[in-house]
Amino acid sequence: MINDLWYKNAVVYCLSVETFLDSNGDGVGDFQGLQRRLDYLAGLGVTAVWLMPFQTSPGRDDGYDVSDYYNVDPRYGTLGDFVEFTHGAKQRGIRVLIDLVVNHTSDEHLWFKQACADPNSRYRDWYVWSKTKPANADQGMVFPGVQKSTWTRDRQSGEYYFHRFYDFQPDLNTGNPLVQAEILKIMGFWIQLGVSGFRMDAVPFVIAEKGADVTKPKEQFDMLRTFREFLQWRKGDSIILAEANVVPKENLEYFGDDGDRMQMMFNFHVNQALFYAMASADTRPLAKAMRDTEQRPETGQWGVFLRNHDELDLGRLTESQRQTVFSAFGPDKNMQLYDRGIRRRLAPMLGGDIRRLKLAYSLMYSLPGTPVLRYGDEIGMGDDLSLPERNCARTPMQWSDEPQGGFTKSEKPVLPVISEGPYGFDHVNVAFQRRDLDSMLNWTERMIRARKEAPEIGWGGFKVLTCGDPGVLIMRYEWRKNVVITIHSFHDKPLEVSFAANVDEDAGVLIDILDGHDSCAKDGKHHMVLEPYGFRWYRAGGLDYLLKRSEV
Repeated sequence: MINDLWYKNAVVYCLSVETFLDSNGDGVGDFQGLQRRLDYLAGLGVTAVWLMPFQTSPGRDDGYDVSDYYNVDPRYGTLGDFVEFTHGAKQRGIRVLIDLVVNHTSDEHLWFKQACADPNSRYRDWYVWSKTKPANADQGMVFPGVQKSTWTRDRQSGEYYFHRFYDFQPDLNTGNPLVQAEILKIMGFWIQLGVSGFRMDAVPFVIAEKGADVTKPKEQFDMLRTFREFLQWRKGDSIILAEANVVPKENLEYFGDDGDRMQMMFNFHVNQALFYAMASADTRPLAKAMRDTEQRPETGQWGVFLRNHDELDLGRLTESQRQTVFSAFGPDKNMQLYDRGIRRRLAPMLGGDIRRLKLAYSLMYSLPGTPVLRYGDEIGMGDDLSLPERNCARTPMQWSDEPQGGFTKSEKPVLPVISEGPYGFDHVNVAFQRRDLDSMLNWTERMIRARKEAPEIGWGGFKVLTCGDPGVLIMRYEWRKNVVITIHSFHDKPLEVSFAANVDEDAGVLIDILDGHDSCAKDGKHHMVLEPYGFRWYRAGGLDYLLKRSEV
């Protein structure tokens, strides 16, 4: 059971092939370059890599506008290169997850071209049409301020097509059984080539009813069960990691009451509360968010994260909370995006303060679920706010202080490598940090190892322990008679905290598994001084915990 549910105690690394390593000197990353860096990923200790879109695409939305689901974009290599990469990953014990972008296609996809050219085409009903512009065409945009409508007139057919995202990304009619069958074919194709699952893009939109007369779309949750069943038949331990930014009361609809739908979901609710805690030193909303999302089937798991390739979405915070986060981490308008989020990477958001960076990542690794780390965050990469929209945080990986950060031999990389300021590649790069034992990179390797050796966090139940200070979060995990306790202080000054560990056996001793700050209880409570932005990971009892672990 534990081996089948590998994702319950994993560490996932998200990257873009395009910006990881260019092996042929054309300025664009590729699969041969990625294969050459597999040993780096293995050394980091990650369990799985999640690849952003690499299928054939015009590239108007970083590959999220797919024009051929059954091929690799020529800029990144061939199907043969992809298979060599998945084989190399498997040899190193690394699973491969890929983006599944099936809410929409590119307007250059053959399906859409044929649908526009001929109303009798078999692909006509694969998209969503209206003879007149719907009255609600100016509502429901995903990118407000950039996107002006969700319906656009096709000149060739004279009718309007629906697009939840940009106008060059027409929505597939996912309620059409033929479209659903094609989605299964796409999944089966890539499973056959060695992937272990998919990060499914925009899941609530994929399963929503679509049409000109739909004002309150209902979700077709049975579709998720269909996807899950197909994957399980083809490869028993393959998974779907769902991008679904929904309210907590809807979570079980996506997991399934019996765990028969999505295996994993990103926990956006906790993510937003986490950034409020970082900005305000008030962990109470974060503790509430964890309790609100605690219920899930045994086979379900949260993907916990700090930043990803999109903006930091703050849309579910209150207006006051959102303004607090904006003021702390994105006070300028050019740092904000779509009236709801921040487009920066984490290191510059935190002012490059290594104490706060380590606090944030220690917290991410110790939250209920499976941590998802973004490429470059292990070295504290920065952003380039001169680039449009989300591209500012999608710059190439910085490998060394050589030209273009060691990413490419070309003088024109696909996106500019950060070359100026404190986050320039001559200051922030893998080569420098590999040789520095106290670097962010080496610390990240140690934290990933610590997280993988603490399955209590991925598998166990949790309680939030009280210490009387809302700026300190204390979590207690228990699984198979083993207990892990984590402590994080969001204060910018040192303080003393006291708490009861609530451990029946060996309650008097907490062994620090990071830095050796062991604690012995006095009068039934543990007392300790935490430095500014300090954190601790403890095991209750002793280091012989494996000898005490039960089988069930």
